[in-house]
Amino acid sequence: MGAITVTKLGKAYKQYPTRWARLAEWLLPFSGQQHKLKWILQDIEFRVAPGEAVGLIGVNGAGKSTLLKLITGTTQPTTGSVYMEGRVAALLELGMGFHPDFTGRQNVIMAGQLLGLRVDEIHALMPEIEAFAEIGDYIDQPVRVYSSGMQMRLAFSVATARRPDILIVDEALSVGDTYFQHKSFERIRQYRAAGTTLLLVSHDKQAIQSVCDRAILLDAGRLSRQGPPEEIMDYYNAMIAERENATVRVEELDDGKKQTTSGTGEATVSSIALLDESGAPVEVVDVGAEVTLQVTVTARAAIPRMVLGYMIKDRLGQTMYGTNTDLKQLPLNDVQPGSQTVYRFRFPMNLGAGTYSVATAIVSTDTHLVNNYEWRDLALVFTVVNMRRPHFEGSAFLDPAIEIQHP
Repeated sequence: MGAITVTKLGKAYKQYPTRWARLAEWLLPFSGQQHKLKWILQDIEFRVAPGEAVGLIGVNGAGKSTLLKLITGTTQPTTGSVYMEGRVAALLELGMGFHPDFTGRQNVIMAGQLLGLRVDEIHALMPEIEAFAEIGDYIDQPVRVYSSGMQMRLAFSVATARRPDILIVDEALSVGDTYFQHKSFERIRQYRAAGTTLLLVSHDKQAIQSVCDRAILLDAGRLSRQGPPEEIMDYYNAMIAERENATVRVEELDDGKKQTTSGTGEATVSSIALLDESGAPVEVVDVGAEVTLQVTVTARAAIPRMVLGYMIKDRLGQTMYGTNTDLKQLPLNDVQPGSQTVYRFRFPMNLGAGTYSVATAIVSTDTHLVNNYEWRDLALVFTVVNMRRPHFEGSAFLDPAIEIQHP
């Protein structure tokens, strides 16, 4: 079983005002320091327990790739330390360690040795590596003729040919096609179930929330927050929308979950409820029942154009369905301050049994990146139960009409 312990980790690079200042510092060490330190990471501290899966997220430039290089030892820290237990397999930069003039097969042998495998072990695993990568005859062609997706396929196949104690995956998987992404994450899930410790860097919300037990948010080179994946991804999305943390608010609800709200507050959801066919509020809904999501929006300032959207998410925070009044071509123009608007969305509850939440967004277009008046996660929580339908698996009720033609 593998574990990762990061203690007071920091990385800084020297910056010199001129090339001559660098030379002067080298040749005249007693003349004083000529450089300034540019800190990329500071005071990073966390632990990944054996068998745990942790997602690492943050905007571009937050320091994610640098942190992974420090953890894997390809870059040395300025301060702090990293301690790892167990055999490590890392998939960082695309094609890292591959020589462009060698064939895929030759690169597999070299990469496998870097992972600690013996040559005879690599040869024994080669058929499985070839089968998983699915690049055909290209395995015996120089890597320089590979597409980025083919490089990723081969690199992932080698890194995961034998189950490691610790698997570290950067965003390289994002360049692959959808089919191979599903195939790769299925292997990651299998290794997780077998006890592999996982550190995953991804901007894919579904990947983080479906695979990881915990998420860590890096912001400007520091560890900003860590906690359940849904909570951290909600905060991350709100932070992107706002670009500044000042308007992102986190509130703990009665059930212990943390609700993230962001936006200018010029318009806000003053009430939200799920209604049954008779118009009564409900918290428990039968599969397939007709319901109405009723949302009341109060304008606190003049809104030139107002759009309301909602998103239904499962207990892991994965999106089941989402839409808004811009996509439905029903925006409101010139909304006056102090006015209240009641929205009613009617639909059959064709979801599987489980607990779900509703997130709301009041914006001016089809996205919250232009004018974000309010984004509210966990605005409403409800439960779906199956009381009248035959048992089925999954998160969607797609009951078929079945026709069988038998001789």
